[in-house]
Order: sequence, then C-alpha cells, then structure tokens
Amino acid sequence: MDTLIAEFVGTSLLITMGSGVVANVVLNKTKGNNAGWMVITTAWALGVFIGVVVAGPHSGAHLNPAVSIGLAIAGLFDWAMVPGYIFAQILGAMFGSGIAWLIYKDHFDATEDPGSKFAPFGTAPAIRNLPSNLFSEIIGTSVLIIVILYSTNPVIQYTDGEQIPIGLGALGALPVAFLVWVIGLALGGTTGYAINPARDFGPRLMHQLLPIKGKGTSDWAYSWVPVLGPILGAAMAAGIFLLLSEGNLV
Repeated sequence: MDTLIAEFVGTSLLITMGSGVVANVVLNKTKGNNAGWMVITTAWALGVFIGVVVAGPHSGAHLNPAVSIGLAIAGLFDWAMVPGYIFAQILGAMFGSGIAWLIYKDHFDATEDPGSKFAPFGTAPAIRNLPSNLFSEIIGTSVLIIVILYSTNPVIQYTDGEQIPIGLGALGALPVAFLVWVIGLALGGTTGYAINPARDFGPRLMHQLLPIKGKGTSDWAYSWVPVLGPILGAAMAAGIFLLLSEGNLV
C-alpha cells in the first residue's frame, strides 16, 4: 500500500506544478501571464523532479502508466502491480489538477476563453490531425521510456518480503527532469506532449466534473490520443530495448 500512496502523492505533486504553470501562463491577470513555452516546459520538468524525489524511495516514482507498462514489458516490473499503480497515478493526477484549480480559481473566473480554461487540465494539438498527433505522442513517449530503460539499474526494494524494481528512483530525479524538459522543448510543440496517460485523462476528467465558470468542452473526441499514444510509445521502446538486449548489443 505504501507504494500506491507514494505514486498518488508523487503524481499529485507533479500535476499540481504542471497544471499550475499552465494556469499561470494562460489565464488572465496572473503574474506569469503570457510567460511562454520555456516557462511551461521548465516547470513541468521541475514538477517531475519534485514528484520523483518524494515518491522514488517508496515506489520507484513511475508517476506515469506508460512508465509502469514499459518497465513491465521489459521485465523490470511485476505486471500484477501495474493496475494498482495506474489507478493511483490517475487519482493523483485528478487531485493535483483540482489543487491547481483552487489556487487559480479567481483567474479562471477572470478568463473568458474556454480554451484557456481547459489548457491547465488537458492537452490539445496545435494542428488537429489525429494520425500525426498520435505519432507525436508515440515518439515523445518512446524517447522517455527508452532513456529510462537504458539509464535504470534496477534497485530492489523489499516490501512484505517481495522484490520490487525501483524504476525511476534508480535513475535519479534530476536526470529525469532534464529528460522531460528536452522532450517538451524539442517534441512538445505539436500536441503539448502528454507522454503520460494519467497526466491527461485525470485532469481532463476533473475539467468535466468541476464547476468551472464558462468552461467549454473537455474534448473527449481527442482524449484517446494522449492515452493510446504513450502506451504504444512505451511498448515500442520496451520492444527495442529487449531486441537489442537479446542481440547482446547493450
């Protein structure tokens, strides 16, 4: 149970920072209004740093269903633990986006554009082309997972007598932050780089549920892209990792 609580808390911290920076940049009358893409990508990266620092010693700080699935496919994480991790991550993402909304509620109320009100919750493509958008999420996530797989030297944590691969905790919080930062800067301009199904689905659901004044659609017609894309990207990265490992090239 400690591992699931850690995933919840770590993901909550990540999304509070991520949703918070987007709200700070896009909503009216904030101190950071129109601060730009560099501010958004930097804060998301440092949000990952915060989440990994807190959750890493307890759960490995996956904070992302794509990470849990990618590690499981690569044989570095128990498949039986994947559903619990994903559930905790989604709940954490919902909670974190709710906290960000409460912090910026006055600014949500002061903003008229429904798209700006949605931006702190879910991703949306710059140009809506679903096959291209899906490809962007696949590639962005595959970069994330392949680097994690090649950088992680799994440390074993003993919980109730079971051996659990630590995952991101072994990679280290700061390198993970730099990894997410460069993905956002280099590949994030097309879709907003969800690269994390929980990061998009949980907050998108909160946008649907919360009593946000003047909100528009939650765009569920697009929501499958930031869920399926990262899962496919994780599977591709794990497949490449296993193929190269079998060929004794690693």
